[in-house]
Amino acid sequence: MVQRKFLEWPVIRQLRTGDVFGRGPAVTSDQTRGIAPRTATADRVVSSVCPYCAVGCGQRVYVKDEKVVQIEGDPDSPISRGRLCPKGAASEQLVNSPGRQITVLYRAPRATRWQPLELDTAIDMVADRFIASRRNKWQDTDDDGRPLRRTMGIASLGGATLDNEENYIIKKLFTAAGAIQIDNQARI
Repeated sequence: MVQRKFLEWPVIRQLRTGDVFGRGPAVTSDQTRGIAPRTATADRVVSSVCPYCAVGCGQRVYVKDEKVVQIEGDPDSPISRGRLCPKGAASEQLVNSPGRQITVLYRAPRATRWQPLELDTAIDMVADRFIASRRNKWQDTDDDGRPLRRTMGIASLGGATLDNEENYIIKKLFTAAGAIQIDNQARI
């Protein structure tokens, strides 16, 4: 057990320094005074938005040596005013998780294993399939000759992690492509 000197007891320090209510340096230990926040050593601070829900809370991402060391609420955000929910506050773990998938994986039809794929190749595959599906299921007119100009081969189900602006752009994209089956997970 560590022996303390009588004059170094917190209550005595409070009375000796005039910090009667114990809100100043009289009540902090040497160990506490030696601790610095993780954010103090960050190389830079990047503004971001929480990825979890459609609220769009502002985040300050603290980066040191090109690695995220801390994520906190952004007090300048008009949406969250510096607050984050428990998931948003723990989003640093999402970024730094050793189990985080950082490469594109593809599993061919009837294959039993996933294989790595270049991002450009994956994007081209998705675009080619999107265009082919639109072309194959295009309906120009109905049986009575009335114009339809739609495709039944494409549908969109948005997620709640997207904000209003992203959902607006996705809706415009799919409508322009002729899709009519457009919905959001929040309505289900």
